[in-house]
Amino acid sequence: MSIKQIQMVDTKTQYLKIKSEVDLAISRVIESSQFIQGPIVHEFEANVSDYLKCRQAIGCASGTDALQIAMMALDIQPGDEIITTPFTFVATTETIALLGAKPVYVDIDPKTFNIDVIKIEEKITSKTKAIMPVHLYGQPADMSKILDIAKAYKLFVIEDAAQAMGAEYKGQKICTMGDIGCISFYPSKNLGAFGDGGMLSTNDEELGSKIRMITSHGSKTKYYHEILGVNSRLDSIQAAILNVKLKHLDEYCDARLAAAEKYNDRFDGIFDVPFIIPGVKHIFHQYSIRVKNRDRMQEFLRTKGIPSMIYYPVPLHLQKAYKYDYNEGDYPVTEEIAKDIISLPMHTELTDEQIEYISEKVIEFNNK
Repeated sequence: MSIKQIQMVDTKTQYLKIKSEVDLAISRVIESSQFIQGPIVHEFEANVSDYLKCRQAIGCASGTDALQIAMMALDIQPGDEIITTPFTFVATTETIALLGAKPVYVDIDPKTFNIDVIKIEEKITSKTKAIMPVHLYGQPADMSKILDIAKAYKLFVIEDAAQAMGAEYKGQKICTMGDIGCISFYPSKNLGAFGDGGMLSTNDEELGSKIRMITSHGSKTKYYHEILGVNSRLDSIQAAILNVKLKHLDEYCDARLAAAEKYNDRFDGIFDVPFIIPGVKHIFHQYSIRVKNRDRMQEFLRTKGIPSMIYYPVPLHLQKAYKYDYNEGDYPVTEEIAKDIISLPMHTELTDEQIEYISEKVIEFNNK
């Protein structure tokens, strides 16, 4: 085995397996010349709706846009507070800030790395309008408790499912439990496009119609603009690619889960392997463990031809652009985990030999 074969994400090999289907789908769009809001977009939206078992799925330009559009659809206003996690990608906080609202962080559970549901209620104020849980690394947040809290306090729930398309919570697909689900089709995601793309899902027909208007300049009929909107549409070529890959999504998620189980077998008793909430399907967008001397380990792995990533080295409450009135020490669990977490290669094309080699080198460094 050549260690040069090991990649953090191997989208090329995945593509080659379905090349003929993808190439044909792309060529059909090009021949049709219907690049924006073409029939393939509506077909893909219908297929996602069927897959998730939700009433509406609306394409948009990115997962980040999906978050902003979701809040616009729920009439989030400047000064409103959105409860979320400080341990995720910046888009979660960025979109809240862009609307003039305020992110109110809740520390994370040390096992799942998702928002600690026990600590949510203490952060609710008269200004709180929504809870935005993030299904981090592909594991659903504890939605039953979140939904109970939201119902008790009459709050919206926006599911940030950028990393979790295909995951399930107690037999139900994520993106279907809150008021709105937000999905990313960034190329490295479990369902990845060949560029940017995103989607919103909802079971509220009226809300779905409003979301669709917002994505297209606040318009139902061209040149007639009823509400404030944006330009955020899933283009036809990306929809065509995703429509092909959607048929393989469960296969992709199962392959990641199988790879994670092999990592777990090698690391059992050496590291705390990823904890999975009982009754959920974790789809392992990332495989992340906590290690000693994380930065040194990352450099050691690099010298052995093994890529790795740190998701995320700086919590959102400590980011210069989004600090608000938060300080170091405010979210101790998040801050501690940010210092020692590392993500190992995880994708559908990992071989047993690659997993064995990666595991061997991780353990070798740990034993030094």
